[in-house]
Amino acid sequence: MSAQVRWLGHATVVLDVGGVRIVTDPLLRRHAGVLRRRGGRAPSAWGWHRADAVLVSHLHHDHAEVGSLRMLGAVPVLAAPSSASWLVRQGLRGVGLAPGEWRTVRGRAGGAAQVRTVPAEHGHRPMPHRPNAATGFVVRGGGLTVWFAGDTGPFPGLARVPELAGAPIDLALVPVGGWGPRLSGGHLDPVEAARVCALVGARVAVPVHWGTLHAPASRRLPPGWMDRAGTAFEAAVRRVAPGVRACVLRPGEAVTVAPGDDAPDA
Repeated sequence: MSAQVRWLGHATVVLDVGGVRIVTDPLLRRHAGVLRRRGGRAPSAWGWHRADAVLVSHLHHDHAEVGSLRMLGAVPVLAAPSSASWLVRQGLRGVGLAPGEWRTVRGRAGGAAQVRTVPAEHGHRPMPHRPNAATGFVVRGGGLTVWFAGDTGPFPGLARVPELAGAPIDLALVPVGGWGPRLSGGHLDPVEAARVCALVGARVAVPVHWGTLHAPASRRLPPGWMDRAGTAFEAAVRRVAPGVRACVLRPGEAVTVAPGDDAPDA
């Protein structure tokens, strides 16, 4: 069975795997706090409807945008326990995953996938009014294993992702940029992201967290900065992670990955 990944921009991916639809860090509106979506277009027709579950890596506004989460309806929102408790207080179906706990997600058509958290390090810019836990996720279904890194900086513990997943990583959804030309701590730049993909032994990597959001002052920033991270990641993979196949998408585009298939179909 294959998995389809549709990137909606920033850290939002629609993952169809094992007969289950999972949406990561949904940003479905034109803004996240003061940040604005490039072009002003919200992804209203890009396949996020009828989700079976949502993964929220952390509670920064560009990853846990409450209005977007409410648009998805009464679906379980899997997160770290403290984040899940906060989500429940917002009227959402927050489901806390303890470290090492696997949760089964059932699809509307009878499919199933297994989800657990894996470590991430993203302690910069703590929020005063939301919990600051950060986590990645692995998803197993249909003979495939997917790693959604969330937001993280590079750290040695990422080498344990395949061990924690209990299987080789077929597909990595890895952040490669941000919403400005300079990254704050707790993020991966394109070269670091490529090295991390090699570290976890990912077969296919889709870069996320780039080319989507900007601050209102972005008109005074270097031209073309929003387009650089995806291309830079692809080039870095060729240099430092030749065993990984990079698949750079534009918002709304999708790729299909099959078990053991090193040539995904766009």
